[in-house]
Amino acid sequence: MPSPADPTRPRLRLHVVTGKGGTGKTTLAGALALALAWDGERVLLCEVEGRQGIAQLFDVAPLPYEERTVAVAPGGGEVRALAIDGEAALLEYLQMYYRLGRAGRALDRFGVIDFATTIAPGLRDVLLTGKVYEAARRRNPSGDLVYDAIVLDAPPTGRIARFLNVNTEVAGLAKVGPIRHQADSIMALMRSRRTAVHLVTVLEEMSVQETLDGITELRRAGLPVGHVLVNLVRGSPLDDSARTALGAGSVAALTVEAALHKAGIDATPQLVAQLMAEGEDHLGRLQLQSAQRQALLGVDAPVIELPFVAHGVDLGALHDLAEALTEQGLW
Repeated sequence: MPSPADPTRPRLRLHVVTGKGGTGKTTLAGALALALAWDGERVLLCEVEGRQGIAQLFDVAPLPYEERTVAVAPGGGEVRALAIDGEAALLEYLQMYYRLGRAGRALDRFGVIDFATTIAPGLRDVLLTGKVYEAARRRNPSGDLVYDAIVLDAPPTGRIARFLNVNTEVAGLAKVGPIRHQADSIMALMRSRRTAVHLVTVLEEMSVQETLDGITELRRAGLPVGHVLVNLVRGSPLDDSARTALGAGSVAALTVEAALHKAGIDATPQLVAQLMAEGEDHLGRLQLQSAQRQALLGVDAPVIELPFVAHGVDLGALHDLAEALTEQGLW
């Protein structure tokens, strides 16, 4: 695989992937994890929304609150996955800092944990990001980091700055103590030069605008913006002259009918009309993509385009997307 686009920058340890719903955020988080694991490295892919999107993407059983291998990359690299649950993370936190043990599990049975994270949603975000922080710092008995990189399939763009900016979220909860200390430690990681927030979008007006707004909000919070990942980009089987003729309305039904006959296809009036309508829709889609691509030209972040996968995303398609990400400099 190619080397990083900017060899002077420290290699990223934490990749946060966000995006508007329906843009393929989880798909690209999975593809990025595979890309990072390509040369024999170990990568942890985390999710925090309780959707089991990673399990569906890699076609494995629903993930428990423990790290499981979901894929092996070329070169022997490994992608492990973790579905981070707020209640389980709080139990782990109580055990780590207060040694509650069975008492913590009793609180869970009485619903106290759910109550606590409901009245203080900022606490939930501290716990979710805190688990990512712990995984990023964890070392094996030899003193080496357990994971070479962490990929976080994060909440959507509209909530990402608030989710990551845990210092603001806990300001009214804790001024001192373990929670405050953990929030400060998490923010040091989130604002590090070895962290980047990548924004997934498609070439549609609402998605692109949400991405631009998200970049502004992230930078306002002092959080590092990585790449803009433009997903589901549709190519065209038509050459320039065909697109020009179609746009000018100079493609006649008789021309389409003759082409179908030449190809040995029965050119019924219904088929000819349907093909012409699809051609107009296709041209409209290309024009929309072009306009939104122009809107992204001024963004102060590297932009990567990834193709629409017509046959659906399977493990083979994930590997193709992983290779495309690396070839375009996301590492």
